[in-house]
Amino acid sequence: MREHIHFFHTNDLHSHFTYWKRSQHFIEATRKMLAEQGETSFLVDLGDHLDRSNLYTEATLGHGNVKMLNDAHYDVVTLGNNEGITLGHEELYHLYDEAQFEVIINNLFATQQENPQWMKPYTILTTQYGTKIAVLAATAPFEVFYKELGWEVTTPRAEIIKWAYALQQEVDLIVCLSHLGITEDELLAQECPIIDVIFGAHTHHVFENGRIENGVLLTGGGKFGQFTGHLQLVFDHTSRQLVKKSDHLYENALLPEAPGETAWLQDIQQQAKQMLAQPLFYTAKSHNKEWFHRSQLSDLFAECLYDYTNSDCVMFNAGIFVESLKKGYVSKYDIHKILPHPINVCVVHITGRELKEIFVQSENKDWPRLELKGLGFRGVIFGKMLNYGLKMNHERELFINGIPVRAEQEYRLATLDLFTFGFFFPSFKYAKKEYFLPQFIRDVFLDYCVKKFA
Repeated sequence: MREHIHFFHTNDLHSHFTYWKRSQHFIEATRKMLAEQGETSFLVDLGDHLDRSNLYTEATLGHGNVKMLNDAHYDVVTLGNNEGITLGHEELYHLYDEAQFEVIINNLFATQQENPQWMKPYTILTTQYGTKIAVLAATAPFEVFYKELGWEVTTPRAEIIKWAYALQQEVDLIVCLSHLGITEDELLAQECPIIDVIFGAHTHHVFENGRIENGVLLTGGGKFGQFTGHLQLVFDHTSRQLVKKSDHLYENALLPEAPGETAWLQDIQQQAKQMLAQPLFYTAKSHNKEWFHRSQLSDLFAECLYDYTNSDCVMFNAGIFVESLKKGYVSKYDIHKILPHPINVCVVHITGRELKEIFVQSENKDWPRLELKGLGFRGVIFGKMLNYGLKMNHERELFINGIPVRAEQEYRLATLDLFTFGFFFPSFKYAKKEYFLPQFIRDVFLDYCVKKFA
């Protein structure tokens, strides 16, 4: 007998719910049809389902996302970095307490207490004909961030390979939910060909019909709810072998609109606004934003960073402000609209010589109009890099608050964590850094405003 087994898969939604209802309506209808034909199907998500730039996710701290996964009858889910490092320790520890699905992750461990009960290194799914499928999963190892938040993240490939070989004799098939990115997926396929399928995420790559690497089928479903993936496996019970595997992506924008879709989208946004609407402080004047030079809002934010970090100087990009701070009563909802980014404050320890190099780099004329995507940034354009406390004269001497910068002296520069990944300032990647977690920049700014305008 040849058994047909199906996996529907989603990834990197980042709380973009526009096509969520129609995607799930399509999956539900197709799974029902397959069940009537006597074929088993499963539904999995590969992480980064939540993103706190979305108001509903922010208001519910991800529990609204878990409810969506429950309502859609997911079977197995893993964590992406947005689940892992944009929530405080206790918030993540209890995120899946009400989950009605399995949460699988091989390479994450609590350091101060037992792992939460929902956290498992693997699960074994069984089809109606008795075929056993081991499901493994791992997430990208943002080691410094996890350590600050009370978690240990280990080398993902090593953990997956260990569990794959440990379970090989107990199961018929092995699949992996990978929130590691395409390069890691390729390496895993080369090193562990006993895995049948690697469901891919994190780097938002798109494989419309999957891709074979060393005999392993790799998938890639893009980002932001663009696609719904449908994997089909054919397992021969006589030979106990997988004889066919294929994957296909369906573009969600082209699927029929689900009943009540628009009303549902409006409802969750309204719920979020109500939850975040309580006024927290009052400002007697507006603070405008500007993307190509300093503004009243950037001056206020710089004050905030000085107060929060006690640093020598401050640097951030003007595009970080999506909206202005308006006169009147201000709520969490208002601050979230201004600073929707899952970005943290960071202090970089650098010498005067390095600081001068950074200052010169920050004057890059190509950056202000850059349409930045990723690194936690959720704005429109990068904007001008703003330096507070720093000034260079015509002789190219650098000063901090009027005092000459000494080449070998160490200074504390307050900035945003997005600059420490090496994309804009490569030297930051290797410098000594202090990350201020788990508060986002909007949390820090809100606390400062409450104190300032009380």
